[in-house]
Amino acid sequence: MQGYNVLMIYNNELNQLLMCKRLKDPYKGLSNLVGGKIEPRESGIDAAYRELMEETSISKEDVTLVHLMDFKYYVQNCYVEVYVGKLKRDVLIAGDENELYWSDLNQDFFDMSLYAGEGNIGHMIEQVNMYKDKILID
Repeated sequence: MQGYNVLMIYNNELNQLLMCKRLKDPYKGLSNLVGGKIEPRESGIDAAYRELMEETSISKEDVTLVHLMDFKYYVQNCYVEVYVGKLKRDVLIAGDENELYWSDLNQDFFDMSLYAGEGNIGHMIEQVNMYKDKILID
């Protein structure tokens, strides 16, 4: 079963979430969270930090990731690990895989004409909102 990760990175003030505009399929043209494949014999957390660095230039020293939840898709034979973190300081984001930007949190993240993931992004944000004090650590 192929593993993937998705990374919810909040700015230090917790009023913006790092998003990307997808430049290729799946979800070409839609906004999404950053993430990628978990390589064989790679731990989920190691893959999360590696993908974060590759796609955004955010390092392990800039953010502490917390494993929030997983999604398992039996028909597609894959799973997605969801990690969340709050930046410890302002950082310069840079990546060439997708167009990166900071999104305000007052968006309708359930709008499938704008956001990838069939509503999962909205669901994940609501989970973070419910348990923010337990998971968003410095």
